[in-house]
Amino acid sequence: MLPNHSPLIIAEQFGTLGSLYPNRIDLGLGRAPGTDGLTAMTIRNSPLNIPYDFQKNIEQLQLYFSKENAHAKVRALPGEGVDVPIWVLGSSTDSAYLAAQMGLPYAFAAHFAPTHMMQAFSIYKQYFTPSRVLDKPYAMACVNVIAADTNEEAAFLSTSMYKMFLGIFTNSRSPLMPPFDPARLSDLWTPEQEYGVKQMLSYAFIGDKPSIAKGLKAFIEATGIQEIMTISQIFDQQKKNILFNCLKRS
Repeated sequence: MLPNHSPLIIAEQFGTLGSLYPNRIDLGLGRAPGTDGLTAMTIRNSPLNIPYDFQKNIEQLQLYFSKENAHAKVRALPGEGVDVPIWVLGSSTDSAYLAAQMGLPYAFAAHFAPTHMMQAFSIYKQYFTPSRVLDKPYAMACVNVIAADTNEEAAFLSTSMYKMFLGIFTNSRSPLMPPFDPARLSDLWTPEQEYGVKQMLSYAFIGDKPSIAKGLKAFIEATGIQEIMTISQIFDQQKKNILFNCLKRS
């Protein structure tokens, strides 16, 4: 969430990571603060109504990473000359235009804000301008995946995710909770809350390995994306390991 950080500090931090782990570190940049207004203001130590130029700050970050900045008065060390691919992150259509204009790879947060995903990808592809980074569009989507040995177990594990998203929807957040009987979900939410939560989770893939593989394949074909990122709100770490192995084998 770039508004919360100085481009120089980000260049130094990710330059350090890129030096320690070459060709393994990517940097995703978001336009939004990623939190509530009071927390964002506390992080920035400045009022939220101050104009923010997302593109200018991305360009500044690119400059700090470049070898051309070697004779500048302000330099990122480590960071300068380190290859750290920059992605533009988005959860609406605004960043799709910017990623296309700058010729950068684009990642969409379909794991919590799926409403404008297809439109954003369409905009990105339509308005993409080749750059020294990319000669054609390159897109990624992040989705929720809850995988288990059976569909029934996956449905059970998914209750932790639903409870967490209900907390987001009602602004009553808490740490991820243990799963419970899916039949109890109807006791947790009103019809309006259920609709809101399930809309946020439109691209959640829940089931056994064949179900997940089929769903993700159809999703990739429909979106035309080049990469997919998964997030798994599973309470039990051992169950998460099962999910990782399932996706790795697929």
